[in-house]
Amino acid sequence: MKHWRIEDVPWDRFDASKVDPAIVPLVKAAAMVERNGVDYASYLNGVFADDPDFRAAADAWAMEEVQHGDALGQWAMRADPGWDYEAAFVRYKNGYHIDTTADASRRGSRTGELIARCMVETGTSSYYTALAEATAEPVLQKVCRQIAADEFRHYKLFYDHMRRYLAREKLGTLARLRIAAGRVGETEDDELAFAWHCGNEPEGTAFDRARCSASYLGPAMQLYSFRHIERATGMMFKATGLKPRSRLSDLASRFAWRLLRWRRERFVRSVPGLPMPGRAPITTVD
Repeated sequence: MKHWRIEDVPWDRFDASKVDPAIVPLVKAAAMVERNGVDYASYLNGVFADDPDFRAAADAWAMEEVQHGDALGQWAMRADPGWDYEAAFVRYKNGYHIDTTADASRRGSRTGELIARCMVETGTSSYYTALAEATAEPVLQKVCRQIAADEFRHYKLFYDHMRRYLAREKLGTLARLRIAAGRVGETEDDELAFAWHCGNEPEGTAFDRARCSASYLGPAMQLYSFRHIERATGMMFKATGLKPRSRLSDLASRFAWRLLRWRRERFVRSVPGLPMPGRAPITTVD
C-alpha cells in the first residue's frame, strides 16, 4: 500500500523563484528511471516465479516507484512548463529496455539479486535525501523527502528477503561484496545516461553515452555531503554482511567520499559549461 499520494503533495506551494535551474535536468532524468519500475517488477517476478510473497512485494514496490516518477515528472513540468513528461518517457521506453522475460537472476543467485536491489535502494535513498537538502523549492523538498523515506523502506524490504534466501544459498561475504561492487559500478551504464538524454535533449539529438552520463553524474554528485556517503556505506556494509559501524566502514566512507569528489571533477571537466547545483555544501574530511 502506498504511504502517500500525489494528490496529497502541496502543489499550490510551488515557488518558481526558488527553483535551481541546474537541478531541473536531474529531476527530469530521475522521473524517467523511477517510472520504469513496472519493467523491473516484471523481471523480478520471473526470477522469483515460485515465491508469491516476494512477487506481491515486488508489485507493490513497483507501484510506489511509478508514483515517484509521476511526482517528479509533475514537479519538472511546473519548473519547466514547456517540458512534456509523457513524451519524454515514451522516448525513454522506446530506447531503453531490460529483459522482462528472464527466469533467473543475472547476478547468479536470488540472494545476489536481492543484494543488487539493496544497492539500488541505498543509492536512491541517499540521493533523494541529498536532493531534498540541496533544493530551496518547498514542493521538491517535500516530494524528495517522501521518496527518500520510501526508498529506505524498500531497502529493508529487499534486505529482509535477502536474509531469507541467504539462509538457503549460503553466499559468502566475498561473493556478496563482488555483487554489491558490481552493481554500484553500473551507475555509468545506459540507464541513467539515456534517461538524462530523453529528459533533456531535443528529439533527434544523437545519444552520446559519455556526454550524457557526465551531464547527469557531475551535477548529481555535487548534491552530496560526507554524511550522505557515510550513511550509504553503512547500508552497503550491512547488506554484504560487514559491520556497518566499524573502523573498516569509516575508512571505506572516506575513500568513497574522495572517489566521488574526484569523479565529479572529472565529469565536470568533460562537459564545459555544465551547470552545477549551487546550494549543496561541499565539505572537507580530514
